[in-house]
Parts: sequence; structure tokens; C-alpha cells
Amino acid sequence: MKQLVIAISGMNATDNPGPGVGVARSLRESSLSDLRIIGLCYGSMESGAYLNDIVDASYLLPYPSEGVQPFLERLLYIHEKEHVDIVIPNLDAELFTFIKIKDRLAEAGIRMCLPSLEQFDIRQKSRLPKFGEAAGFHVPKSVICNSVEDLLSPLNEVAYPVMMKGSFYEAYYANNPEQAISYFWTLLGKWGAPVILQQYVRGSEFNVIGVGDGKGNLLSCVAMHKQLITDKGKAWAGVTIQDQALIDQANRFVEATQWMGAFELELLRGEDGVLYLIEINPRIPAWVYLATAAGENIPEQVVRLAMGESPARVERYEVGKMFIRYSWDMIVDQSRFGLFSVKGEM
Repeated sequence: MKQLVIAISGMNATDNPGPGVGVARSLRESSLSDLRIIGLCYGSMESGAYLNDIVDASYLLPYPSEGVQPFLERLLYIHEKEHVDIVIPNLDAELFTFIKIKDRLAEAGIRMCLPSLEQFDIRQKSRLPKFGEAAGFHVPKSVICNSVEDLLSPLNEVAYPVMMKGSFYEAYYANNPEQAISYFWTLLGKWGAPVILQQYVRGSEFNVIGVGDGKGNLLSCVAMHKQLITDKGKAWAGVTIQDQALIDQANRFVEATQWMGAFELELLRGEDGVLYLIEINPRIPAWVYLATAAGENIPEQVVRLAMGESPARVERYEVGKMFIRYSWDMIVDQSRFGLFSVKGEM
């Protein structure tokens, strides 16, 4: 059997980690044989690129904001050298570009498992309240802010505290207008407009990871209860749980959107017992390896869908599996770092 070459993005492993390392670990433990894994990075400081036990080679990519053509040309260059079979994009900010060039990559022999542009757009943070109303989800009141004027007007209607959210990443808890304005400028500078102001709901936070087959069927699903949360709202520890209400939310999402590929639902059970849909992420989340350890290898299913297979639905995962993130110092020769920074590959 031919070696399967899979390129993975999101190799950063900071306090706001990308999914790439977890995806690579999952694939190494999958039933897929003879894999070559390529790390796709947007900077030479993405530490996952230096993990030799899970990544065979790494390449730098231009930022999608630099234009579709340079991005496509770089991917085709990597393909010429590595004969890439499948790409798994793992970052929100790059997905739009990958979806746009999906057909052109397919012509070159590179396959992906991605939602359509329509599916991608329907779950945008700015459109979430409208989607929630149409599909039967409870969504906290949200206001789209393109300016401080937009921000100040609704603050009189949305009671404090509120959550300030970037268009792609990051969320901050604001207890007063001064904090909200400060976070608005921070998020606008990092991720651009709009910034989303969302009603804060007190309660317990849950995440659900899943895979849809593009026909309204849920192939895989794991529910996790957040145990420790960073100041950016990211789970630093979590445990798998059995909660049918959470699974029902995933089924409803896949049925409503005919979703193709991986996704993550961020949910909150309020003190009133109501489940609120907070965010829909259109890709594999960073905690994906917990799902693998619990018995559902999401990246493997994504690969098999990309290959045109029809993976069987996984009905059960192990409850009580827990992940706890930690920081550690990786030692890298400066010459290797310098080579990657200058040459753009290693």
C-alpha cells in the first residue's frame, strides 16, 4: 500500500494551542498504516514543528491574508516535494481560503474533508443568533460591533457582565463599559471586525466534538465537561461525560446544516437548566486527543471521509477520561530553528 502523506496545520502549542499536535498524535495511533505527517506552520516558533516523534517534516506557509495565489502556490510547491494526499486545516482564519481553493487542490491530487462555503458561513459568530433561532438552539443575546458606537449603544440593553469575542478567536469577560471598550480594541486589532458582544450566562461549560458525513448523519461525537479554563476561555482540563442532551445538540446541528467534516460545539448549561449554544467551530478542536483516548479517533474519520470512504458510526466512547494540559521546555538547536526560519522547511 502506498504511503499516505497527510499535511496538518495548527502546530502552535502555546497557552492558546492549535489542534495540530493533537491531530498528529491521533493519526499516529489510528488504524491508518504507513503515514508521513507534514506540519504546516505560519511561523518558525510553532513548537509542534519540532516534535520529531509525530511530525516527519515541516513547512512554512504565507498567511492567507497575503492572497489566495501565494497561498496556493506554496501548497503546490510542498505537494511537488512531498506528494501530499490529504490536508487537514485546523485554524478558523485559514478555512475560508482552503475552501475556496479546494477544487484546485483536488485537481493536483490533494484531498480535504471540509464544509461548503454556505455551511461555513451559517455558523459564523455574527450569524449564530439567527441560525440558533432557525434551528431550535438557545443562543445568548448577541450584538455585532464594528465600532465603539455599536458597542456603546447595546450595552444599555445587555446587562453586565458580558463576553467580548473576536471574530476568529479569543473571548474576554467584561464587567463594565470601560473593560468592554478596552477588549473591543484588543480584539479588533488582532482579528478585525466584527467584535461580538454576547450576554454572559452563568453556568457550567461543555464542549462537543463531532464529525458529520455531509448527508445529515453524525458519525462520531464526544462530550466533554470543562474542568479548568484559561483567561482566554480555553479548556486547560476536561473530562468526558455521558449527557444525552449534549449529544442531541450535535445531532441537531448536523441535521440542520448537512455538515461535512469535523466540528465543535461550545455549550453552557445555565443556572436555569437551559443549554445555550455559545459557539460553533468549523474544525477539529485542540482537545481532540481526549476524544481519541476515549475511543473515537476523529482525525482518522476525517481522513477516511477525504479518501471517499464511508466510515461506520462510532456509538460509544469511554466516560471519565480526563486531560490536563501542561507546559514544558522543548530544547531545539538554534541552527535548526534558523534553517527553518530562513529556508521555510525542514
